[in-house]
Amino acid sequence: MSEAQIGLLVVTLIISGFAMALFHMGVLQSGGARLAICASVAIAAALFLTQ
Repeated sequence: MSEAQIGLLVVTLIISGFAMALFHMGVLQSGGARLAICASVAIAAALFLTQ
C-alpha cells in the first residue's frame, strides 16, 4: 500500500469523524451527515482503486 492510499484512508476517516461530530452537535442533519460520509467513501474508493 502506497503513501497516497494510506493518506486516502486517513482523510476519509477524518471526514467521517467530522461529519459525525457535526451531526451530534446538531449542525448537520442525519441526511447531510450520511451524504458527506457516503460521498467521501465513494471518492476515496475511486481514487484508491485507480492508484
